Amino acid sequence: MMIIMRTDATAREITAVVERVEGMGLRAHISTGEERTVIGAIGDGRPVYKDQFMLMSGVDRVLPISRPYKLASREFRPQNSTFPLNGVQVGGAGVVLIAGPCSVENRSQLLETAHAVREAGAHALRGGVFKPRTSPYSFQGLGEEGLELLVEARQQTGLPIVTEVMREEQIALMTRYVDVLQIGARNMQNYALLHAVGESQHPVLLKRGMSATVEELLMAAEYILSHGNRRVILCERGIRTFETSTRNTTDINAIPVLKEMTHLPVILDPSHSTGNWSYVTSVARAAVAAGADGLIVEVHVRPDEAMSDGGQSLKPERFAELVRQVGAIAEAVGRSLAKHSAPSDQSHAAH
Repeated sequence: MMIIMRTDATAREITAVVERVEGMGLRAHISTGEERTVIGAIGDGRPVYKDQFMLMSGVDRVLPISRPYKLASREFRPQNSTFPLNGVQVGGAGVVLIAGPCSVENRSQLLETAHAVREAGAHALRGGVFKPRTSPYSFQGLGEEGLELLVEARQQTGLPIVTEVMREEQIALMTRYVDVLQIGARNMQNYALLHAVGESQHPVLLKRGMSATVEELLMAAEYILSHGNRRVILCERGIRTFETSTRNTTDINAIPVLKEMTHLPVILDPSHSTGNWSYVTSVARAAVAAGADGLIVEVHVRPDEAMSDGGQSLKPERFAELVRQVGAIAEAVGRSLAKHSAPSDQSHAAH
């Protein structure tokens, strides 16, 4: 349920309600809006009677949350959730662009790509170092060596790092290096991993599973949010259907649907949703027109030599054109690309 405090509720009154919630064996989640504070009382399904809170000082009203995903719903938090990433506001008015290679392959490939996407207007750098591949014989990533290369790229460009984590055991290592932990489509319902990244309090980019419904995506996000980790980005990346002309089917509908159902930032991956570089820019334009808060795009300086997903990777000059076009679309719908911060060394690696 939601306990909505009065606009003049004091800090002491809010604390008293939180203590009552926790004393009942529930978890209290506080959402502070522009005018008032909302306290979410989340439990295990046992009935909680609103009269237990209605008579407390500072309480305005108590409402049930009808959605199965409580903390992710707009019922709990009507306003959009935002958070800063190296000075760029994720989920704000500006469209955020994340770009880089599918896999970190070597130093020259990564640094050349990082500088190119930064020059084109990207706000963050993506690059895989632990790769979940369909075949066990495919390139599996460079591991910690790749993380060190990503840190060097961040030092040179100021771009924060987004990379995929595959197992709970990797989190302690990766949080020493990266800025955003990505949960891939294959791990969207790996509940132990979702709990662990929630506990890490590190920003998380959560990709929709290949056959997952929108509600299942939001329930996966709920696992992360339940640990008090509010910095969660949802990513539509195409779903598996009967259609074979593209790698996946881009569910463009999911963007406005998610924006209506949740306060979390929503981005789209036009690279994985199409699987073909020639369609990426068109779908990216559609995503921004539909209201996406950002894009995550695969870019490689030499796609024909890529060790993974070269066929869906843009060359830097094509990515620069994508940035120009989605910027124009953003302007047409009353938005803009996110304002770019000055380059900085964000390295927080322990080495």
